[in-house]
Amino acid sequence: FSSFDMAPPVTLTWKTLEDIDFEEKFVKDLDDYMLFPKFPPAIKQLAGKEVEVKGYVVPIDKRGEIIALSANPYDACFFCGKAGPASVMTVKLKTKNTSLKLDQYLTFKGKLRLNDNDFKEFYYIMEEAVVSGK
Repeated sequence: FSSFDMAPPVTLTWKTLEDIDFEEKFVKDLDDYMLFPKFPPAIKQLAGKEVEVKGYVVPIDKRGEIIALSANPYDACFFCGKAGPASVMTVKLKTKNTSLKLDQYLTFKGKLRLNDNDFKEFYYIMEEAVVSGK
């Protein structure tokens, strides 16, 4: 085992994840400007590390490979315009799971990837994710 394997995951709160600044960049594909995240050092240092996040499940893939995890229940989340873009993350599951239901409140553990340049993806992406026992 490497020391990475033994280190406990960092527990993240949505308050921490939503504490970011933005910068406007021109997106050639859209021929328009969009806001992109500017991650603070406290979040940048977590890139590639194992983290845990609690949130509400929003199934977005019938194959059960990817879900969105939201700080808020579906009726108050980013998708309906009631929350910001940093209040939701992509969760790429290590093992397919089609039994996850809308608005289940669960903890997921996985490797955090930060996205500050692809407007088609969420700002936060959790890879190799599993449902955590917490």
